[in-house]
Amino acid sequence: MRVAEFDDKFDRGEDITSTLDLAKAQRPGEEQRRVNVDFPARMIAALDREARRLGVTRQSVIEVWLADRLEHTTHAA
Repeated sequence: MRVAEFDDKFDRGEDITSTLDLAKAQRPGEEQRRVNVDFPARMIAALDREARRLGVTRQSVIEVWLADRLEHTTHAA
């Protein structure tokens, strides 16, 4: 499919998902990078309790809390 045809279908509100390879889809600027952070054992225990309470992983709790804090601080600056 040509780009112009794809754009026209999208602009008309047609479903274009069948033409996409969603397994390779990425958001620009959202590439994953690994970082290592050391936390005291008591913090990890608290993170694990919160993760269990929410039914998510420890990593998810950390990501959401960091994203919230970063959003808060960038809007306050």
